[in-house]
Amino acid sequence: MLPTEQYTRYIKAQAARLGFSYCGIARAEKLNEDARRLEQWLNKNHQGSMQYMENHFDKRIDPTLLVPGAQSVITLLKNYYPETKQQNNSPKIARYAWGKDYHEVIRAQLKELLFEMNQEIGTVTGRGFVDSAPVLERAWAVKSGLGWVGKNGNLISKQNGSYFFIATLIVDIPLQYDDPFAKDYCGTCKQCIDACPTNAILPNKEINGSQCISYYTIELKEALSQETNVKTENWLFGCDICQEVCPWNRFSKPHSEPAFEPIPAILNLSSQEWEEMSEEVFKQLFKESPLKRARYSGIRKNLRWLQ
Repeated sequence: MLPTEQYTRYIKAQAARLGFSYCGIARAEKLNEDARRLEQWLNKNHQGSMQYMENHFDKRIDPTLLVPGAQSVITLLKNYYPETKQQNNSPKIARYAWGKDYHEVIRAQLKELLFEMNQEIGTVTGRGFVDSAPVLERAWAVKSGLGWVGKNGNLISKQNGSYFFIATLIVDIPLQYDDPFAKDYCGTCKQCIDACPTNAILPNKEINGSQCISYYTIELKEALSQETNVKTENWLFGCDICQEVCPWNRFSKPHSEPAFEPIPAILNLSSQEWEEMSEEVFKQLFKESPLKRARYSGIRKNLRWLQ
């Protein structure tokens, strides 16, 4: 067995041990086609006030600028689909934010994976990224054979739908590369387009990020004016509508990550209980939650918009 094949098998076995559902590997190279798409998207101002999307353009499309000498991009998917449901009267929170902050959970697992690689293979230089760095993780997931990007902008797996976090580990060693995912199984379906209450999902797999409910409830810091006429559909933090209506998510299976078990308050609090919550209680309840990103002031802003 060639070293590249041996190392690849080892990495995928360790990824499974750490609880990742899928692991795919692609050759580290410049993403020229994705660069053109990103540039067009930015030129249309679909990023809204998310200025960080405009930063580090070169690094987003070239992994060797993030890890000098990069040869391989390892993409890992972590299931977060919950077994439980929110109470009907609770303000809605996107499922990815029900448990502990996934950035911290997955970052620690990537660090452990890189450590294990160094123990088994020798010196491996690499960096792990989880949704908070200039990496086009969905493009790498497709190049690694893990799925296709749906009309709603999410990576979709034919076996398990789209309720996954995407993590990326860029390393400076050659590995055995997976075939890119070549097909698109959305077909003529446009349920996500029809269901989006803010018309954020555009034709040709384009998302106007500045119209998404997630943008309004997380990224946008100022209060919405009545003239904006945005229907947030009782979403307090994030939005899952385009995933809820996606036919492929009928194959979603509950996750097995203890850190993603729902915080009880998220499942059960009514609008009135959210209204009456003090900042001190908020910080205590959600100190390890993605909700801390919106801060207490952001949640208060969103509650006013729900009324």
